[in-house]
Amino acid sequence: MPKSMTGFGRGECLRYDRRFKVEIKSVNHRYGDFNIRLPRFLNAFEDRVRKRLASQIARGKVDVWVGFDSYTQRDIQAKVNWAFADAYVHALKEICDRYNWQITLFPSNETNPGLGLLARNPDVVTFEKFESAYSNGEAQNEFWEALSGALEEALTRFNAMRQAEGEALAADMREKRGRVRELAALITERAPVAVAEHAEKLRERLTELVEKLQESNAPTEIAESRFLTEIALLADRSSIDEELTRLASHLSQFDDILEESEPIGRKLDFLVQELNREVNTIGSKSTDQQLAKWVVELKSEIEKIREQVQNIE
Repeated sequence: MPKSMTGFGRGECLRYDRRFKVEIKSVNHRYGDFNIRLPRFLNAFEDRVRKRLASQIARGKVDVWVGFDSYTQRDIQAKVNWAFADAYVHALKEICDRYNWQITLFPSNETNPGLGLLARNPDVVTFEKFESAYSNGEAQNEFWEALSGALEEALTRFNAMRQAEGEALAADMREKRGRVRELAALITERAPVAVAEHAEKLRERLTELVEKLQESNAPTEIAESRFLTEIALLADRSSIDEELTRLASHLSQFDDILEESEPIGRKLDFLVQELNREVNTIGSKSTDQQLAKWVVELKSEIEKIREQVQNIE
């Protein structure tokens, strides 16, 4: 069954006190275009994520967002910038000496009177989140295990949505294809009658012309065999049997392609172009008013199918 190129899926996985969230959404696109947004420290996983997406998605503009939260102390490391702390304390002492300020400048009940000032300075103590944990090989495997769990859940829901929409699109296209077949059957039945009627009109017009020429004493040497030859040539040029045969063949292929499990969007797009080509040829050969009306309806139905095909992967 066909899949739509538009879809959305969300997945979440909590393992090793780490939570990953993955969201996948896609819209129509001629090729497979993946935009993956990962936390910076997980950029090394981008290629793995891209390959997994490519194994499931053939066409579409796909946006993937990965969110991450950690609830384990292993992923956070605090570091003291001793050089900065020493310089900061030294500067404070120099200020006290310069202005003859006593150490009581700091609250006397504090064990470490300068600790409050140091702690409030963001450059003294810094935190490394995740980078140090990710540098460990075992931790990398844990990260990927949790990330891939969220990714698989998101892909499952994403594909389920695309499958459901693809089935709806296929049902709609089958309905329109049925109308195309009905119109093609009407044209097939009407075509020989239309050619015969057109030939008869030409015969009547030629007869009228001959009578007028006779009345004016003008030469009227028109061989009956020549006239019949021209009528036969006209019938041959107006024949749409080949086009109707190819149209029926294309419609049969359309049914077969809709049953395929692989991506079929490009096949259907090409087939719709061929349907349009045959219908245009039928329209150019038809001089009958009723045939022209059905050809217009055919073009309308095929255009509706083409619009739906643009949504198929």
